[in-house]
Order: sequence, then structure tokens, then C-alpha cells
Amino acid sequence: MSTIDYYYSVRSVYAYFGSRRIAALAKRFGRTLRHRPMDLSRVVPAAGSLPFAQRSATLRNYQFGRELERWSEWLELPVIVEPKHHYGDRDLPSGLILAAQKQGCDADALSDAILTALWRDDRDIADRGVLTEIAASAGIDAAPLLERALAPDTMAEFAACTDEAIRMGVLGSPTYGVDGELFYGQDRLMFVERQLERPFKVAT
Repeated sequence: MSTIDYYYSVRSVYAYFGSRRIAALAKRFGRTLRHRPMDLSRVVPAAGSLPFAQRSATLRNYQFGRELERWSEWLELPVIVEPKHHYGDRDLPSGLILAAQKQGCDADALSDAILTALWRDDRDIADRGVLTEIAASAGIDAAPLLERALAPDTMAEFAACTDEAIRMGVLGSPTYGVDGELFYGQDRLMFVERQLERPFKVAT
């Protein structure tokens, strides 16, 4: 198969940590990264997990506190642990990525630029002006994409991405689909690489 299905939230810090590496793996193995931005507020409960706000303070502080600091140092990717723009609209930035993908723009670069703008620079990725600047930094003209980002067909595709993630049993963001195998978490990218090089044995 010629694609890697990339399920993620545009507001996911762990998608940010894995963004450049999954794009590099796709390029190295001649695969197309098929962006499937999704609504985590639907996917996480459907998988039987607690929404972020309902998790214990101990777990939140570990997973989204100290762990972020360690991953940031390990990957040499700067991160703001508690950006003020963490929460907000998902529709516009998700729709922008889907419109870019549909129109043949570099969705990989745009997606990475959006994630970086949030987690490194604490920018408001739901603001049209900010998104225009982010797209320009990736060499993309945002104007025609913004016209399509919230169009009914684009929003229907965003909903379909979420429905697909639920149907496939996606646990969270990011999850990578390679030839029928799902790999949850940017800390599983070594398994993605191995699957691309030499597929794992079929599950029994």
C-alpha cells in the first residue's frame, strides 16, 4: 500500500513531537501521508478512556507535565508545557489541512507548522490571520484554502475522519496506520519504521 494513515488532533502535543519524524518516514519509504485530523473529544471516550479533564491531577501532571519536558529535551524540540491557546476550535485548522491535502498542497508542512505554532510559539491556531501567516511560513497561500476550510464538504470529511478513527479503534493522538496495523503514540515510531521495512507477523 502506498499510504500511511495519520490520525491526530491539531491540538495534540504528542502529534507535534512526532510530526517531522512521521513525514520523514513516509518520504523515506515512498509513502504518502494521508492526513486524518480528528476530534479527540469523540475518539477518546469511544475508545473507553477518560477525557483529559476527568483524569486525575497526578496522571495529567505526569503525562502532560514532566513527560513533555523529557520528550522536549530528548527530541530537542522546544515545547510550552501549558500554552494559553491549547484549548479552542478544531474545525478551522483541521479543515485547512484537509483543504490543503485535497488541493495538492504540502499538507505535511502545513500540519507541522500548525502544531509548531501552537506548542512552540503559543499562537492561536483558530485565528484566520494567524493561520494565514503559518501557511505562508510553509510556503502555502492560505487564501484559497481558507475559503474551503469550513465548507460543508470539508467539515463532512473532518467528521468522517473522526468516525473512521472510532471505527478503526484508534486510541488517541497521534496514531499511525500502516498496512492494516495501528501504532498509537509518537513513541511507537520505531515500530512504524520496522513495519515499513519488514512487516510484523500477522496477529494471531
